[in-house]
Amino acid sequence: MARDVLDVVGIGSMVLDRMHRAVRIVGPEQKGLLLELPGGGPAQPFVGGVVLNHLGWAAVLGLRVGIFGRQADDEAGRFLREAMHRLGIERQLVLDGSASSVAEIFVDEGGGRAIYMAPGATAGTDALHVRRHHAEFIARARILSTEVSQLPLEAALEALRLARAADLETVVDLDVPPADAVPALGDEATLMQVLSEARVLKAGRDAAAELLPGAGPDPLDLARELRARFLCDAVLVTAGEAGCAIAASTFEGEIPAYPVKAVDTTGAGDAFLGGVLAGLRLELSWEATGRLAAAAGAACAERLGAFPADPAADRMRILELYDGPPVELGPLPGSSESAGAARAGADEALATFDVVMGELSALRRRLDAAAFAAAVRAIREAESRGGRVHVTGVGKAGHVARYAAASLASTGTPAAFLCPTESVHGGAGQVVPGDVVIAVSQSGETDELRTAVEALRRRGVTLVAVTGTPGSWLARESDVVLHAGVAREGGPLGLAPRASAAAQLLVLASLSAELEAARGFTDEQFRETHPGGTLGRRTAPRSGRD
Repeated sequence: MARDVLDVVGIGSMVLDRMHRAVRIVGPEQKGLLLELPGGGPAQPFVGGVVLNHLGWAAVLGLRVGIFGRQADDEAGRFLREAMHRLGIERQLVLDGSASSVAEIFVDEGGGRAIYMAPGATAGTDALHVRRHHAEFIARARILSTEVSQLPLEAALEALRLARAADLETVVDLDVPPADAVPALGDEATLMQVLSEARVLKAGRDAAAELLPGAGPDPLDLARELRARFLCDAVLVTAGEAGCAIAASTFEGEIPAYPVKAVDTTGAGDAFLGGVLAGLRLELSWEATGRLAAAAGAACAERLGAFPADPAADRMRILELYDGPPVELGPLPGSSESAGAARAGADEALATFDVVMGELSALRRRLDAAAFAAAVRAIREAESRGGRVHVTGVGKAGHVARYAAASLASTGTPAAFLCPTESVHGGAGQVVPGDVVIAVSQSGETDELRTAVEALRRRGVTLVAVTGTPGSWLARESDVVLHAGVAREGGPLGLAPRASAAAQLLVLASLSAELEAARGFTDEQFRETHPGGTLGRRTAPRSGRD
């Protein structure tokens, strides 16, 4: 289905920009006045971040895009995720960061700016996180984009290597000078590896010049030398109002900037890269790609904020400015045509169903029969010593745990639900040494469950984890781990436990089936536990009459 393939996925900064309008940008020990912004007040929140911005502009130009990485479940993060939802940006975000990224941006009356950034969760992303959580999401795309701005270099490098293994086009935005990237984001050797992994490299003129000591200021010369050094397919060097230069095998030249009245240049380079991504996906010539990118950058600079606010108006303005060959753009995000394409004619219910089925299919390929065998062995050994099974979980996982206890009990494995909260207030008394506790948790880090497990461990239980995070605290603490991880939940926001709950339920249902087979559970025994209802009638012995 079209929904299963994305044109571009990106990892990097997702930032809540707090915008301030100033008479002028002041220096040290100076004071300045803040002006009222449209809508009132001296400060307003905007969506921002290098990668989120350029994915937003790519979406305006009709691409199906997705973003992945770490974020926090805080007010800033929710603000950003709502914007992603409005623009149809699919996301695979792990909400375990301490805080979402924020930036304080001061813009003067000429469009100049000063930016102070707090990278938050983006800066806490490492290579292991990318490999563990996002490899399959990357493989769904045709193009991977990333940045040298806020994301640690090791995380960017891992994403690029995974993309190369999946034969994706790779795009890197060198958004800050190398002296700012090293050592803030990693070491120089890793920076060089990141740039070498880029098939397409976009850099500002100052950043490019810093990589090439002794080189002149000419953007085209810089683009040529960077391409030769890093063996990229193409290098684009931006120079603000002077336009950009492109060095590629099929085109070398300069693309002028479109003359517009700049209101806020924040994000103009990100919008430019959104145009580059669209040109790549549409297979435009490099000259046409440069013109489309320049038009997107100019349209962004004409209004406050770096992220598209009105997709239809933003696209119209880009096409008004663009003077290259005709382009056929995909549907606008949020349009009925876009929704139909993304969902293949289905409504949100069926689209979510497709996501869940896809995640369960992917999980099936990762399931380890040996882990099921180990769980069955642990339970059977406990039963042979008179022990029993208890199933526990918090929130939605708690509901799954209740189902699992009932399913196990009805198919020959006596089991009971154990409330994790009550377990530290006397409920642990239902557990004795030698019992088996099955703990269900998507994250494996839930505080209430962790407290309960620590108490139960002291009572000498065998612990079986059903979790979506094999490297979590719960997994490390457990004797047996049954993997129930998913990459996407489904639904408009992609946050509520849908696919993960289904994965947990099916893993536990499969465990009960394995136990049923291991004990040789018979029809007669099944009838004993199901004497009533439809199942009771279906399994009741026939009377001998026709």
